[in-house]
Amino acid sequence: MISTTPLGQDDRASWERLFAGYNAFYGRTWPASRYEIAWREFQRDDRVHALGARLDGQLVGITHFLVHASTTSPDVCYLQDLFTDPDARGRGVARALIHSVREWARQQGCDRLYWHTRQDNHTARRLYDQITDNHDFIVYAVPLGGSDNAGAPVTGDASTREPDSQPF
Repeated sequence: MISTTPLGQDDRASWERLFAGYNAFYGRTWPASRYEIAWREFQRDDRVHALGARLDGQLVGITHFLVHASTTSPDVCYLQDLFTDPDARGRGVARALIHSVREWARQQGCDRLYWHTRQDNHTARRLYDQITDNHDFIVYAVPLGGSDNAGAPVTGDASTREPDSQPF
C-alpha cells in the first residue's frame, strides 16, 4: 500500500536522491548548496511544500508544490515537481501524490491544481490524461540571470528545462 506524508528529517538523503533523479531527467545539475536551500524551504512548509510517497516503508516518490494568487479566481496550487523512483513506476505512486496534493489544495481553499510537463513525456502524460484534461497552453519562460539564487549556475539546456524550475 502507498502512503503519502510530509517529508521529515529522516527523509533527507532519500529525498535528495529522488530530486537529483528528477533534475537529471530534465537535464540539469544543481550544486549541493541548492539542495540544502530547497530542503530548508520544505521543512519550513510555508512558501513551498513537499510530500513523499512510501511503499513498504521506503520513500519512492516526491512532489513539491506551492499556492499562488490568481487574477481570475481564488488562489491556485501549482504542482511544480513530481518524481517516482524508476523501480517503483507503474504502481500508483505518482497518482497517489497527485491525489494528496489535490486534497491538500482543496483544504487550503484553492480553486484548482495544475502542473506542466514536457510534450514528449509520454509516460507521465498517459497518467495525467487519466486524471484531467490537457488545456493546450504553451508555456514561455525567460531566464533571469541563470543562477540558482545561491550564486552557482544551474546547468542544462534551457530548451529541456521545466517551466518554473527555480522557485526559490
